[in-house]
Amino acid sequence: MSLRMRLVSGALSPVVRAAFTHAQNPVPLRDGVDLAAKLSLPVQLSAEVTHDALGLPGMWIRPPDCDDERVILFFHGGGYIAGSPETHKRLASRLAQLANRPVFLPAYRLAPEHPLPAAFEDALVVWDALVASGYSPQEITIGGDSAGGGLALTLLAELCQRGAPPAGAFGWSPFTDLTLSSPSFETNAERDHFFPPERARDLTAMILGSSSPEDPQVSPIFARFPNCPPVLLQASECEILRDDSVRMAAHLREEGAEVVLRLTEGAPHVWQMFDGFFPEARQAIEETAEFLKALN
Repeated sequence: MSLRMRLVSGALSPVVRAAFTHAQNPVPLRDGVDLAAKLSLPVQLSAEVTHDALGLPGMWIRPPDCDDERVILFFHGGGYIAGSPETHKRLASRLAQLANRPVFLPAYRLAPEHPLPAAFEDALVVWDALVASGYSPQEITIGGDSAGGGLALTLLAELCQRGAPPAGAFGWSPFTDLTLSSPSFETNAERDHFFPPERARDLTAMILGSSSPEDPQVSPIFARFPNCPPVLLQASECEILRDDSVRMAAHLREEGAEVVLRLTEGAPHVWQMFDGFFPEARQAIEETAEFLKALN
């Protein structure tokens, strides 16, 4: 673990944990995600940004001279209650640059105004729009961070069951089990830099609406993945969502998928957002970009 990651994580931890401990509605959480996005990734990237692409709310990010024949469909995180293409455009720009291909960031509906499975329904609409625009499934890779990583995996399951999966998928600290059954919710309760586990059930109550947490459209850990393409999962060894990735990797392997699981010591949740602050963030994004380029 680098000294810079230790210092940044240590400085942010008490502030972020306090904010999540005391928040009573999505508004301060959305404000916090917006602020974090403005503070992260300080390096401005040269990329074309197009809003409301595909006739749907979202954002295209195209690095100069990139390979337009391949595309990354990236779902932002934020616990299904916060985040937007705007909060994640710098992170997506870095991935687009390193993978040398465009990224589409959809603006899916958020809870509690639109509880799950609204986000999953929107993900399907965006996928179908990408295919209708001329991309074949094998020219698309899907992924996301946190809740967006879980959303990408629920979409992956549906596409595998349709018999038309993407080239591959990735998840950065994905939220894969809304029953909150992963052991790391207890074993990492005091080690997680950002999230107090006692608030997790408040979050799921806010986002699930009438859906069961065992519904595969909200918890991909319960989904089937026939003929699944390769998957990359990255998580922090000390976050409460660690075992959502560990268990997801085991489940996907049981389904016959090739899975790369990478656990990083001492990192905060979705540390990739801190590219430019400490080296582990760039290393994780570079690994993802190389994984994607190796697929096609």
